[in-house]
Amino acid sequence: MEKKLAIIATKGSLDWAYPPFILASTAAALGYETQIFFTFYGLQLLKKKLALEVTPLGNPGMPMPLGMDKWFPVLGLALPGMQAMMTSMMKSKMKAKGVASLEELRSLCLEAEVKMIACQMTVDLFDMNRSHFIDDVEYAGAAAFFEFAGESDICLYI
Repeated sequence: MEKKLAIIATKGSLDWAYPPFILASTAAALGYETQIFFTFYGLQLLKKKLALEVTPLGNPGMPMPLGMDKWFPVLGLALPGMQAMMTSMMKSKMKAKGVASLEELRSLCLEAEVKMIACQMTVDLFDMNRSHFIDDVEYAGAAAFFEFAGESDICLYI
């Protein structure tokens, strides 16, 4: 009997975008039937054009370059341009370490038949245009996802 993994993706920042795709693609490679339910800000991960950023503000676990977490005031992270700078630094570090891009991971998930479900209620709530999302996305409410999640071996909230 095939194992099942259910993931609920609720975050739309660069650093929170990787876990659902890494876990889903790994599970699919291991033979799990996998579904990701994207709701609220997690819907950003389904957009054709990804423009995700990472914010160091309110993220005390983020490793800071040059030991900034020891000497740079937290309030300074709210300065204009800091989010763009941190995003650029994160992308550069990931590229240097050979980490796949989000687009590559997302494509890998689709090739591995990971089912991606956009929360219809959230799409309606934020007046989102379906044409901005990638192909192969299904639209459903939470109840439809719960059918799968209720039978899953593992259910993750990210």
